[in-house]
Amino acid sequence: MTARNNNREGGEPGANENSRQAKESGGRHGIPLLSEAGRCTENVYWSKQREPGDADKPVIGIEREMFSHADGCTMSAKKDGLVNIGGWLALNDDDWAAESRNLLILTEGFPSYGGLAGRDLEAIAIGLTEAVDEEYLRYRYASIQYIGSSLVEAGVPFVRPVGGHAIYLDARAFLPHIPPLHYPGQSLAAELYLHGGVRGCEIGTVMFGLKPDGGEEPPAMDLVRLAIPRRVYTQSHMDYLIEVILEVYQRRAELKGMTITWQPPALRHFTAKFAYLE
Repeated sequence: MTARNNNREGGEPGANENSRQAKESGGRHGIPLLSEAGRCTENVYWSKQREPGDADKPVIGIEREMFSHADGCTMSAKKDGLVNIGGWLALNDDDWAAESRNLLILTEGFPSYGGLAGRDLEAIAIGLTEAVDEEYLRYRYASIQYIGSSLVEAGVPFVRPVGGHAIYLDARAFLPHIPPLHYPGQSLAAELYLHGGVRGCEIGTVMFGLKPDGGEEPPAMDLVRLAIPRRVYTQSHMDYLIEVILEVYQRRAELKGMTITWQPPALRHFTAKFAYLE
C-alpha cells in the first residue's frame, strides 16, 4: 500500500510496512522518524480493511505496531482523540523530551497540564480509549461511506475513495465556470452555509495560493472539506447534509466567483473578507 497521507487533500492511509521501511531507511542515515497522529485511528482502521495480514488483528494492536516504528509523534487530539481541545507530543529520546518540557514551561505551562484544564486532560485520556472501539469505528466510517455512495449516485464530484472523517468536494469540477483565481472553493463553502447552514472549509487557492511576493498561483486542487464531528450526528443528519449538497449542485451554475476585499499578510484563509463578483 502506498501512502498519500495529506489530510488537506483527502488523504490515503499509510501501511505499517511503509512506516517500517521509512524507519529502517532513516535509521541507516541517522534520521529519526516522527509520526503525525491526528488521524492515527482512521489510518489503522483502513489498514485493518486493506492490509494483508491485518484483518484479524485488533485495532489497538495495529496501532501499537504503527507507533513502534516511530521515534516520536505529535497529535492534535481534536481529531482521533475525540476532544474539543488539546494535543500532545511523545518522544523516545530523553534529551529531546527534557528540552521540550523546558520549552513547555516557558510557553504553555507545567508538564503535568501543558496549558490545559484538568478536565481536558481527562477527556483526552477517555477519548484515546474510546477512539479504538471497533463498534464506534464501524459506525463512524459507515456514515462517511453512506454520504459518499449517495454523492456518487448523484454525480457530485469529490475526492475518492472516501476516507473515514470527511468528504472533500472537488470545487473546480463542481463549479467549472469559476476559475481558480475567483475562488470556487470559497464560493461553494459559502453557498453550503447560506443554503443549509452546513459549515465547510475551503482548501485551495485561498488557503495555499498566496505567494511570498504577494502574487497568486492556484494549487493543484480547490476542495471543500466537510469534516464530520465525532459522536454527534445520526443518519438523519447525514441525510440532511446530502440533501443540502445535492440542492446546491442542482443550481451550481448560479454560483458566482469571489474576490478578496481584505486579507492579512499571512494565513489569509482564517480572516480574509470576500465579495461576490458581478
